[in-house]
Amino acid sequence: MRIGEAAAAVGMTTKTIRFYEDRGLLPSARRSTNGYRDYGQDTLTRLEFIRRSQIAGLTLAQIQDILRIRDNGFAPCTHVRDVLDKQLKDLDRKIEDLLALRATVAEHYATSEAADPSYCDAELICSYI
Repeated sequence: MRIGEAAAAVGMTTKTIRFYEDRGLLPSARRSTNGYRDYGQDTLTRLEFIRRSQIAGLTLAQIQDILRIRDNGFAPCTHVRDVLDKQLKDLDRKIEDLLALRATVAEHYATSEAADPSYCDAELICSYI
C-alpha cells in the first residue's frame, strides 16, 4: 500500500511516517517501479506499536531501542517491563511534585483571598507571593 493509505490506516500523517523512516523507527520502504513507497502489514503493525508506545509516554529513543531489540531477533518484553517500571516511577515523582506545587499555589491563593489589595507593599512587588 502507498504511504497515504498506510497513514490513513493507522491515523497518522504521511509526514509522520516519513519522519519515522528518516529516524530509523521504520525500515526503508520498498519502492514500486514508479518510485512510490510501498508498505506492507508489517509496517502498519510497527506504526501501531509506535503509537501505543507514545500513548504510554515513551520517547522515540525508547521506542527505537525496543524496536532494535525486536529487529535483532529477540523479544523485547523484559526491556519493555524495565522501561515501563521507570516510566511509572517518573510519573509518581511528577505527580508528587505537582501535588506539592498545587499546595503552594493554594496557600498563596488563600493569602490573596484574605488580603486587601489596597494594602499591598510595593517594595515586595506583591505580598501574595
